[in-house]
Amino acid sequence: MQSHARVVVIGGGIGGLSALYHLCQEGWTDAVLLERNELTSGTTWHSAAQCPSVAFNQLLLLLRDYTIKLYKELADDPTYPINYHHATGGMRLLTNPTHVDEVHHILSVAKGLGIEFDLLDAAEAKRRNPLLNTDGVLAVMWDEKDGDIDPAQLCQALAARSRKAGAAIHRNTPVTALKQLPNDEWLVTTDNGTITAEHIVIAAGYRVNEVGALMGIKYPVIAMEHMYFVTEDIPELVDRPDRVPMVRCPRDTFYMRQEKKGLLVGIYEHDCKTFGMDGIDPDFVNALCLDDLDRLLPKMEPIFERLPCLQEVGIKSVVNGPISYASDAGPLVGKQPGLRNCWSMNGLRVGIGEGGGYGKMIAQMMVHGETEWDSWQLDPRRITSFANTEFTALKSIEDYQHEFRWHLPHEHRPAGRPAKTSPLYPVLKGKGAEFGVVNGWERAEFYRPSADFETTHGYTFQNWHDVVGAEVRALTTNVGLAELSGFNHYRITGTGALEWLDSLTCSRVSNKPGKASLCYYLTPKGNIAGEATIVPLPGGEVFYGSAATAEYHDMDWLTERLPEGSDIRIKSRTNTHTMLVVAGPKTRDLLASVSRCTKWGQADFPWLSAQRVFIGYVEALAIAISYSGEQAFELHIPNTQLYAAYEILANSGAEFGLSHFGMFAIDSMRLEKGYGHWKGDFITEFNPIEARLSRFVNQHKDFPGKPGLLAQKKAGNRKERVILEIHSTKGPAQPGEGVFLDGVPIGSITSASWGYRTNKNLAMAYIDPKHVAGGSELEVLLIGETVCATVCPPCLFDPENTLPRGLA
Repeated sequence: MQSHARVVVIGGGIGGLSALYHLCQEGWTDAVLLERNELTSGTTWHSAAQCPSVAFNQLLLLLRDYTIKLYKELADDPTYPINYHHATGGMRLLTNPTHVDEVHHILSVAKGLGIEFDLLDAAEAKRRNPLLNTDGVLAVMWDEKDGDIDPAQLCQALAARSRKAGAAIHRNTPVTALKQLPNDEWLVTTDNGTITAEHIVIAAGYRVNEVGALMGIKYPVIAMEHMYFVTEDIPELVDRPDRVPMVRCPRDTFYMRQEKKGLLVGIYEHDCKTFGMDGIDPDFVNALCLDDLDRLLPKMEPIFERLPCLQEVGIKSVVNGPISYASDAGPLVGKQPGLRNCWSMNGLRVGIGEGGGYGKMIAQMMVHGETEWDSWQLDPRRITSFANTEFTALKSIEDYQHEFRWHLPHEHRPAGRPAKTSPLYPVLKGKGAEFGVVNGWERAEFYRPSADFETTHGYTFQNWHDVVGAEVRALTTNVGLAELSGFNHYRITGTGALEWLDSLTCSRVSNKPGKASLCYYLTPKGNIAGEATIVPLPGGEVFYGSAATAEYHDMDWLTERLPEGSDIRIKSRTNTHTMLVVAGPKTRDLLASVSRCTKWGQADFPWLSAQRVFIGYVEALAIAISYSGEQAFELHIPNTQLYAAYEILANSGAEFGLSHFGMFAIDSMRLEKGYGHWKGDFITEFNPIEARLSRFVNQHKDFPGKPGLLAQKKAGNRKERVILEIHSTKGPAQPGEGVFLDGVPIGSITSASWGYRTNKNLAMAYIDPKHVAGGSELEVLLIGETVCATVCPPCLFDPENTLPRGLA
């Protein structure tokens, strides 16, 4: 083997081979792939290898669309043909109204991207697939591009093209050691020699944690056994010239496709089983787990009713093999947190169906520092330390049992909860808090009005709609309290720490002690990479705060840019401190009543300033900052004294009409203010000018990404962020749904909520620049209906910020 390579890819399944191929496409041909056995000898070889284009969100729709186009191009290459049943067509059976609403959501998302699906009635579905019994089917989602592919031929085609480009592939070459060198290169030791690599890509399938152990890390990935069976020939298919469309059923959690003249039927059973939790036999190669059809029996009756032909034929073979799952069922594609030049291509639950897109994404990240799409929902750094192996197993079992059952808006399923809580969790739960999950943390979304209140989920306005409105009214009348557990919080110290932070952001960073600055940092091409509040504190320490989900992302971003030889240190307080928010017109009165040492008047403690304070006897950092547009303070408090601070505020708050509010109320109010949030509205697909954050860009200084930003500015905005009023009271829009003009897509929605202070159904969206003028009439597809949407002013509530500035 060669002694040095720019990249070493570890793993020869669809993930590793797609990464290798796309790295070569991006010009990194000095690449080596190492496979412990033969190519495709893990999960890939026994995959059912379906290639649908239907997916539940924008990114996965785009990845699958790209993957299908890549596979079609590969299959059409006469030098290495692939058996690809392209555009057989696929059906998703919808058996209740919620399923239909889900599909209307996806139809809007897809149409906004220029991807078309159809909605069929049961009779047309039966005509297209006569094997189906359509009893109880309300409608069918039709995916014209759905198909299946030979996984081994696919991977060999990727390998052949990679070799032709200059890459090397070594089979039967297990990696036995991985060591990072002081210059951040990796020493990769194998049974057949050692290679020094600038970068490594771990694409190890269900053996990922064996490779992880070589680096001292645990991936939040396990494997689940998954069974499908292949039938004998079915009479209706023997003389049929074309293939019957594929079928997926969210009610009965099965899929079906034609296999020669029989059917391949895969089932996601409730009595499912993990694989390899206590280790995997080294000789488990091109191997399967033991058949266990008894596990499938509870599912068989409804499946046989749906496909009556199964009652008349025998089963020819059974395949039971492991499939990788990450702790949130999404893949881990991107930078490995805490390590330099180490990349992940793991947890590929839908490896064949999305593998082309994953390879393209990771190659673009490695070569260019970013991808054409915001990749956060696949980024390994989205999952932090709470997701250990046992947690991952619980979530994987739950996700397996719910395969084909998409999450409803604001639905947080129960497995592995609570994973992380603050000391206030039982207190707030006792007050009726309905919790959601943010980076593993339980965080109150709203407060149930009674003990017997049963929360509903769906695409229309739900039974908590008026409950949230009452929280907003109570807060805006008196004063409210919210807990934001898991808020990302660092303290940064060292020589020149503030100046260093200032050099990384495109924004102005105040050097005045106690002055808060909202800052943005950019990708190499000038798009939005991150958002943070930075406050220099007396004594030289710097407060750094950002979104809860940014815990690993921001730590990586900062540590990778530390000056060489610097004494700057970054200490995370994310898991030791919690933020309370006090908001409303009586905020300063309440705080003054419990904090005698601090002057809480507007002149003494103005907006966007910070002070160390005492809440009773509890020391805290207070920042006068408002995401709601009301008078508000953040209180950053050690978890050891959080309950004490809460009790002090709650006891004194009775005098001021103190109420509690949750994240839904915050989301409503920030939309009325036109405030976006990171990885919802501020993503790497747009730059700060397009996001209408120009006031946070200081073009008179140098910063990372400035050349890219200036180039984009010269080229003109691709899209621009706007606020829309949706003229419907049926339900809110959903992230990803399209925005249209005369039926033509011109943008997409990033977040939405009802605005209770303005009495408007609001959405934030990025749309074509020529349509951003206030009053422009556009359309959205809302639960299957075309609804008018009007472009609003960028701030609908208190645009002069008179409330937080104390001028009202």
